[in-house]
Amino acid sequence: MVEPSKGNTPGTLQPDPVSTKQRRIAELARQHPPWAFIALNHYLDYDWLYQAYRRTRKDGAPGIDGVTAKAYEEHLRENLQGLLERLRSGRYQAPAVRRVYIAKDNGTLRPLGIPTLEDKIAQRAVVMLLEPIYEQDFLDCSYGFRPGRSPHQALESLRNDIQGRNGRWILDLDISNYFGTIDHHQLRAALDQRVKDGLVRRLIDKWLKAGVLEDGIRTVPAEGTPQGGVLSPLLANVFLHYVLDIWFQRDVVPRLRGRSSMVRFADDVVGVFEHREDAERVREVLEKRLAKYGLTLHPTKTHLVDFRVERDHDDTPGGPTASTFDFLGFTHLWKRSRRGAWIVLRRTAPRRLARALRHVQQYCRRHRHDLLRQQHQYLCQLLRGHYAYYGILGNARSIGNFAYQVRRIWHKWLQRRNGLRRLTWAKFTAMLQRLVLPAPRIVHAFGWSP
Repeated sequence: MVEPSKGNTPGTLQPDPVSTKQRRIAELARQHPPWAFIALNHYLDYDWLYQAYRRTRKDGAPGIDGVTAKAYEEHLRENLQGLLERLRSGRYQAPAVRRVYIAKDNGTLRPLGIPTLEDKIAQRAVVMLLEPIYEQDFLDCSYGFRPGRSPHQALESLRNDIQGRNGRWILDLDISNYFGTIDHHQLRAALDQRVKDGLVRRLIDKWLKAGVLEDGIRTVPAEGTPQGGVLSPLLANVFLHYVLDIWFQRDVVPRLRGRSSMVRFADDVVGVFEHREDAERVREVLEKRLAKYGLTLHPTKTHLVDFRVERDHDDTPGGPTASTFDFLGFTHLWKRSRRGAWIVLRRTAPRRLARALRHVQQYCRRHRHDLLRQQHQYLCQLLRGHYAYYGILGNARSIGNFAYQVRRIWHKWLQRRNGLRRLTWAKFTAMLQRLVLPAPRIVHAFGWSP
């Protein structure tokens, strides 16, 4: 690994120059909220790109140039210096992303873009410039793709809003193809409010126009953020910050009859309202607000949910749906605690559980002839990852069911393996004494136990 150009003296601990610069940018942004930064590019130096390289994932598939992280690192200093020169001189040309497809839950294919490694490094370097600025501006209701914020914090904030603010009407919002329909002109106008550095803005424009390469044909979309790039989530957050977050806090909340709040994780948005009429008014004006910026609400995935503990029967066409809703992979519902109080319980959403089990089924079928220790290692890793996300207080039954289904699926496909056709459940259970799978456990113990 090549060291930064300003390496530390052996035996001494020097401050990270990049972190120091980021703190300086953040301090200026915090002290001067109306400022639009016109000089950021001077922070771009070798140390900055080296840190961008370190923060870039190296295990992804290569882009259209076929360059892997291992090959790039063989001449890392020369490659980063060459990249820096092209970035600062304006000669950098953003390459098209390589198109691939992955299966969705409904059987359709979702298009993804794979940038080149060098493009990921360049985008990461720009994110490192912009993030300290916008982290001073973003509101507390926003959680997605932000440093120090997680889906579990969003879930806890939502639970507190429902239980602490008497939130009984839920507006479950879904913006149709959000990342692919962001209007470039409107996005540039949003960026103008805080960032006007010429070099940085030209780079962003190049990425917006880079296009997608599929079957040798390059297409340039007229809207949307760079596919697969590390810059895309930040640009998406900036756009919704101005389009939705500020608007809701400044213009909507003061005009409502009761208490209300909003929790947003990227484009997953949930509004919490004390009164039904407030939720219905917000949905109506929100459609007009989003249309002004080229966005639309999904007609079937946007729901008004009656989340009262004791619901009245309502058969009104287009009225509220059943008293549960999904957010970030969890189904939210009311349940009495051990002390008799009503609390919000989160359980693994059925679709997420079904998707995870399909993945286990496919793996065990395709790898049933692999060595047992290799299968065991993979399944251990999968179970730990599942517990790390879904292991929240109140969800023990769901993660326990997932663990049982994983064992059942593994046993099923081992029975179809040559030499193990008479692997009874008793023999399989004995085998698990040697190849122990991780037991379900609660990782996130916030909230009240039912």
